[in-house]
Amino acid sequence: MPARSEARQTVTLEMTEYHFTPAKLIFRSGRDYRLVLVNRGRELHEFTAPGFLGAIAIDDPGVVTPGGREIAVTPGASRELIFRATHPGRYSLNCADHDWAGMVGEIVVE
Repeated sequence: MPARSEARQTVTLEMTEYHFTPAKLIFRSGRDYRLVLVNRGRELHEFTAPGFLGAIAIDDPGVVTPGGREIAVTPGASRELIFRATHPGRYSLNCADHDWAGMVGEIVVE
């Protein structure tokens, strides 16, 4: 379970057609984060990272779609993922609907 909110580092990930900015996210194991997913595009985008989402301690699992695979963000909206990075590794990131267009990235937990 993530610690006190003042100890969290905020990281923002922007989603547009058809890329993530930044395309590589780096977190440190044992630290608490607030990941803000902002959809600045005109289409629905997903933060699809089942390996990563399964390897972190999520404060509110309800933000993740059933099955734990992704977080959907509607156009012009944002979602927050509060978590503790717990397992070092490299995890793939993509938008399930737009990976064919190059909307992919990487998540590293050091």
